[in-house]
Amino acid sequence: MKKVKELKVKLFADGADKASMLEMYANPLIQGLTTNPTLMRKAGVTDYRAFCKDILGHIRHKSLSLEVFSDAFDEMERQALEIASWGQNVYVKIPISNTQGESAVGLVKRLVAQNVKVNVTAIMTLAQVRDVVNVLSTTVPSYVSVFAGRIADTGRPALPLMAAAVELLKIAPASELIWASPRELYNIFEADLAGCHIITATPDVLKKLSLVGYDLDVYSLDTVKMFYNDAVAAGFKL
Repeated sequence: MKKVKELKVKLFADGADKASMLEMYANPLIQGLTTNPTLMRKAGVTDYRAFCKDILGHIRHKSLSLEVFSDAFDEMERQALEIASWGQNVYVKIPISNTQGESAVGLVKRLVAQNVKVNVTAIMTLAQVRDVVNVLSTTVPSYVSVFAGRIADTGRPALPLMAAAVELLKIAPASELIWASPRELYNIFEADLAGCHIITATPDVLKKLSLVGYDLDVYSLDTVKMFYNDAVAAGFKL
C-alpha cells in the first residue's frame, strides 16, 4: 500500500472548532481547511462574521472554504461577495441548489465572472458536476465538492462516480475535485486512486493517519488489550 507521503491527493481538514482548526492548520500534511454551518452550530458558533474573521486572522497561508447560508440567490450572492472580500485564501461555498431544489449554477456563473473563488458543495450526481463544470472559469480557481461519503451511505459505490467526475473536470483546469464527507481513513486512498485532487475529512479521520501501514498482528493485540482493560476498569463480574 502507498505511504501517506506518496499520495497525490491533497488532505484538507473539515471542522469548526477553533483549537482543532488551528492544530490542523499547523500540520504540514494538511493543505487546506473547510467548514459549514452545521459544523459551526455544533461547535457553538453564534456570530458567523466574528468567528470567520477571527479564524482568518490565524489561517492565512492555506485555503479556507466558508459557506453562504441564505436560501435566496440574490442574498447568497451578497453574502458570497462579502465573504470573498475577507481574504485571498477564501473560497466561498455555494450549495448546488437552494432548499427548493432550484439550481445554483446561475449564481456560480455570476460569481466566477466576478473572480470569486467558489467551492460548489453538496453535489451528489454526475449531472450536477457537469452543470457546474460548464460554468467554471479556466483561470479562476474553484472547488467542486462531491459528497462521496453520503453517496456511499445510500449503498452506491462512490469510487466509479468520483473517477468519472475527475474526467469531467478536465475542461476546467483551474478547478479541483473534492472527495467530501469521507467515512473512514481508507477513503483517502480511494480518493487518490480515483484521481481526486482533494479529500476533506474531519480531524477524527485525519488523526488515524498514524495508523497507515500499522502491523495488523500488533493492532489485533492492541484491540484485545483494550477490551480486557476496559472490562477490568468497569469491574465486570460473572
